[in-house]
Formats: sequence, structure tokens, C-alpha cells
Amino acid sequence: MSAEVFLITPPFTQLNTPYPATAYLKGFLNTKQITAFQSDLGIEVTLALFSQQGLARLFAKINETGASNWSDNARRMLVLQNDYLQTIDAVVKFLQGKNPTLAHLIAKRDFLPEADRFAQLDDLYWAFGTMGTQDRAKHLATMYLEDLSDLIMECVDPHFGFSRYAEKLGRSANSFEVLHHALQQEYTFIDTLMTNLLAAHMQQVQPRLVAISIPFPGNLYAGFRCAQWIKQHHPQVKIAMGGGFANTELRSVSDVRVFEYFDFITLDDGEAPVENLLKYLHGDIPADLLKRTFLLRDGKVTYLNNPSCSDYKQGQTGTPDYSDFLLDQYISAIEVVNPMHSLWSDGRWNKLTMAHGCYWGKCTFCDVSLNYIQHYEPLTASMLCDRMETIIAQTGQNGFHFVDEAAPPALMRALALEIIRRKLTVSWWTNIRFEKSFTRDLCLLLKASGCIAVSGGLEVASDRLLALIKKGITVAQVARVNRNFTEAGIMVHAYLMFGFPTQTAQETIDSLEMVRQLFQSGVLQSAFWHQFTMTAHSPVGLNPAAFGVQRVSGPDGTFANNDLEHADPGGADHAAYSFGLKKSLFNYMHGTCLDYPLQKWFEFKVPRTSIAPDFITKALQEEEYTSTKPTARLVWLGRPPDMETIVKTKKGSSWEMASLTFQSRKEAINIRVDVPKGQWLAGMLAELSGYNAKTYTYQEVKAHYEAAGLEDFELFWDNKPVSGLQKFGLLRL
Repeated sequence: MSAEVFLITPPFTQLNTPYPATAYLKGFLNTKQITAFQSDLGIEVTLALFSQQGLARLFAKINETGASNWSDNARRMLVLQNDYLQTIDAVVKFLQGKNPTLAHLIAKRDFLPEADRFAQLDDLYWAFGTMGTQDRAKHLATMYLEDLSDLIMECVDPHFGFSRYAEKLGRSANSFEVLHHALQQEYTFIDTLMTNLLAAHMQQVQPRLVAISIPFPGNLYAGFRCAQWIKQHHPQVKIAMGGGFANTELRSVSDVRVFEYFDFITLDDGEAPVENLLKYLHGDIPADLLKRTFLLRDGKVTYLNNPSCSDYKQGQTGTPDYSDFLLDQYISAIEVVNPMHSLWSDGRWNKLTMAHGCYWGKCTFCDVSLNYIQHYEPLTASMLCDRMETIIAQTGQNGFHFVDEAAPPALMRALALEIIRRKLTVSWWTNIRFEKSFTRDLCLLLKASGCIAVSGGLEVASDRLLALIKKGITVAQVARVNRNFTEAGIMVHAYLMFGFPTQTAQETIDSLEMVRQLFQSGVLQSAFWHQFTMTAHSPVGLNPAAFGVQRVSGPDGTFANNDLEHADPGGADHAAYSFGLKKSLFNYMHGTCLDYPLQKWFEFKVPRTSIAPDFITKALQEEEYTSTKPTARLVWLGRPPDMETIVKTKKGSSWEMASLTFQSRKEAINIRVDVPKGQWLAGMLAELSGYNAKTYTYQEVKAHYEAAGLEDFELFWDNKPVSGLQKFGLLRL
């Protein structure tokens, strides 16, 4: 099909689901009746490579070059190359969910050829038990593909990686020199695969404009290779770059050589800039009216931003459109044996956002001065559900990953209620802040709507540093919130940070102890450590002296300017702790070594922790009692009770009682109250049903109770047996 715009995501982001940037942009272009075609070259290259034909070419290429310096692992794999050729197509189909019975062969450990990655395998019986055949096989098949990835990196393309390609060329690339030099070299094996696929698309689409989205440093080299090929073979086509990398790194680009590859670079939300670019290319507006766009003018890089052109509201951008993607061919993988951790690589998730930007917007390590964080604009729950229903109809998939900076709790509540009211069957997960708003009842509501997991920033796990970060949370609070999620059946992942300015060795070890206790208490299921990076658009980067660090002197580059070198005179040697922190966390996520002394993880002397061994246990025991606010919403998610009147006798006296039996999917509970109160309760629960459009406040329910001539509402409602209905779905929100 021909189209006005060709939207490209270059290799590699994720194998299990498409990155959503082009889907959002295509959805917007639909609202303007502008034809667009989109391609995820990452999955397309992966499928071309990991096929019998692709591997045959790979092995032929390797065999041509000789084996003088190859490792024993590579030599073993070449001996087994016919085994790889025989099994690859079946394995890929299995990971696509098309060949589930192959799991039995794979799980026996005598079907797949095995190389170095299999030496790192976990205890498969511990991880998957006796019946987890599908996941066990998926994990083994992932190791098989990782072995092939290692072979590719060693023998034909050192830049290869499943979720990144030539990432080092894009990281901290203040100068364009290294990337420009790499692009003058001969095509690698992967480059050839990619440009062959690109050529076929260009022949079919015949676009006026190619828009290449580069979300991460790992997409940068491939994005430039695509642009370079298009310039050489379709010089009449204009090429624009946008995406997360440009938005953060290229805000001050000045190297004219960049524009030998791209005609335009747009910043921030892409809808208005791309629309104006098309108007410009059609001759409808002059260049001066372009929106947030770099181009080359009179031999100089020039930034144009028409102040009279406003951005579109989130409600005007349309529903993300996932057509054109090979949705039934994405590959689910399990690299780390951890149910929460595997969500990033296992399963086809439709990506959506609840809100543009971050409602908190205060964290001092974050790029809070940039539009994608600073400009907060939530959607309505109704519009979100409309978009979810549209995407389910289009893709056939009802799993959603909300990729917000931090999903707002109030909107999550409204979304959950709307999902329940519409009787949608969905699974969803998102990123949050670990704030007090996530009560037990809210977590139960989220679970009832299909929420399976949340991820959030615990960061440094130190109250002093959390205050310096302006995170607005404490470690004890995080523990209680995590407990609420975990008890509701929602998995929790924590983003962890080490090396924040002035963080001492003592604080680093104390943070690790906090993390250990969170895992030991069972309120944290997964986590990831990353080292602090000072960025140009964060409060730390904008004012380093206020945080006790010094920016390392040096001129701003002419290409990427975001990551800033800095010195931390008051802090520890942060990099030295990286391996030990990550090794300990790997074990904690697998439920092992939780009783090891922290010193065990480091090859150098570290301080003894100053954190009490029961700190998290005590924090979990501290109940935060809050009285129900009159404005709190009361919702009943359970089924109507079966009510009968029974006669109770004691010491010769008889009286009638209402017996109400409540059924859940797993159990039943019976409560007995006075007949008038029982009749009122059954009727009120019907009114409070989550399927109803109207919701009632605590104050309204109390007034209804008193209007019925009943007494002592608080005594009745806030105590047993009525308070025991919480786990059956009687929630205060």
C-alpha cells in the first residue's frame, strides 16, 4: 500500500510487543485523513535472522571468515550448526505461541542444542515445578536464542543485542564523530538484513515523508543507517527524526553532518510538528511556521518553533493504531525466572498512557524541565476505556501496559471503576509512585479491574536521600503500600538507584539492607538497580552545586547533550558497588540468599548496616488508622447476597434475624443482623454495585441508613460483621 508517511521504529526495542510511538502518531494522522504505514524493523529483522534461511546465511558468513580466534563456545555452536538449522523455525513458532506442544520436547533438555547460556540456568524444578512446562520451555528457548546472540556478537557483529543495537555508539555521544565514522564502514550482516527489508517497504509504500522514531540510544545507529540508505536510494523522499532520544539528547544539536542523513529533527510531542512538516512539504506553509523542528538553513543548523501553533490536547490525538505491525509474530521470552520481571519480555501488551507527563514532577534526578514530564494532562477514564475497547477489537489482545511516568492514583481508581462498569475483561499493569493513596481497598479495586502488577521508584531506599530527591515518600511508607498491593494479589517491581549525590558507603549498604528486608517480608517481588546519571534537564544537572556535586568541565558537544559527567566529592566510589548490588538482587528475586551477610556480595570491605534487622517488619506492623472521610466513595464489587429470615432462640426468648450469605469465586461467608438492617443492607449493596454508573459517598449512605429509621450507623457499618465484607468486595475509596 502506498502512503503519505512511512513511520519506522529501527532495531531493536522489544521482541514481545511493538514500541508505541508510531502507533500513537498513526492514530493521530488517521484523524487528519493522512495515510500512514508503520514498520517495526526490530521484529522484522529478528524474524529474518532467526529462521532456517537466516541462520544458514549467518553460518555461511561465519564459515567464510575462518575460526582462528573464536572461543570454545563459538566453535561448539558451529559444530552444532545443523542442530540449530533444524530447530530454529519450530522454536520461533513456539515463542510466538503458535506451536505450544513443542514445549514437551524442549523441556526434556535433549531437543535444543545448548551452549554457554545454559550453564547459567536456574534450578528448573524450583522455578517451574513439575507442571510449568510452557514457561520452563520458554525459558530454555530464550537461552537458546541468547546463545545465538552471543555467536553473532562474537563472529559477525559486535554491536548486536536483542533490545539494543550499537547502544554504545549512542550513549553520551557529545560528538557525532564516532557514529559518523561507523556509518562510513561497510554494512554489517545485520545492516544488510535491515536495509533489504527497508527496501521492500519503500518500494511498496512510496512515501513523501519517512518519520523515524528513535526512543533509545540502542536505536540510534540503526535509525541513521536507515536514513542513510533512503538518502542513497530515494533522494527525493524527506526524512525526519523524532522520539525519546531526540527529545532528551538532541535539544542543542549543531553538527551539520547530522543533516546529511536527516532533513528534519522534531522535538517533544510529534503530532503538531509532523502535521506542519507535511504542510510545508506540500507548499502550504513556509519553513518559518514549522513547529519544534531543526533543519539546515544556509549551511547552519536552525531551530524553528512557530509560537502561534499549539499542541493538540490528549483527547484530540486519536486512538493509537496498531495496524501494519506483525502482531501475531512477536516473540515472548523469559530471560529471568521471576513472574514480575518477565512481564517486560513475555506477552503481547498493548501500550497506552493514562496521562501525558507526570502529576508529581518534583524528583530532582528526573528531566522535569522537559515537556514530556512537565506538561501534565490526564485523559478521562471513559475515553481511556473507549480506546482500550477499540484497540482490543483491532489487535485481538486484551493486555495493556500503561507506560505513564507515574499513573495518577485518582485516575487509576476511575479507570478501574469504568472497566468494572463496562464488564471488560482485561489484564493491565503500570508505573506508579508508592504513595499513601494506595490503600488496601484501592488495591483490591485495581485487582478486581484486572491490574496484575505495578512498578515504581523506591530509588535510593534511604529516607535522607529520598528527601533530597524530593520523592515524597519514605521507606516505611513504601513497605506498607507494597504490602497492600501484594495482599491484593498485585505484583510489585521497584526501580532502585545508587550513586545519588552525597550518598555514602554506609547509605549504600543500608539501602541494600532495606531492599533485602522488603524481599524477605514478601512485599517486593522484583527490582532493578541502576547507577545515578546526572542529566542536563534535571534539577541536579541544572544546579549541581545545590546537591554537593561538581560538573566536570568540558564544552557542550555538537551532537547529544544530556548525560553530564560529574564529580561527587562527598560521596562513595559508587561504581565499585554496582556488581555486588546487582548480584545480591538477582538472588533475592529468586528467593535465595536472603540470610547472607551483606559483606558476602562485595570483594572489598563494606560498612556493617546500621538498619535494625526488623525495620521493615515493624513498619508493616504500624497500622495507619484513618477515619473514613464523608466524601469517600463506597463500592460493592460482590454478588447480591442470598437472604433469609431465621429465628434465633436463647434462654427461652426468640427473635428474628436476617441471615445473609455472600458467595465469592472461592468461598462463602454468612453474616447475621437485625431484620430491618439486613433488608436495608441488601438493598444498599445493590445500589453500591460497581456495575452502576452512580456512586455513593459515605455521607450519602449514612443519610440513607438514617432515613430508613435505623440507628448507630457507624457502629453498624464500621464493625463486624459488615466490616468483614471487605474481602468480598465492599470497598471505601
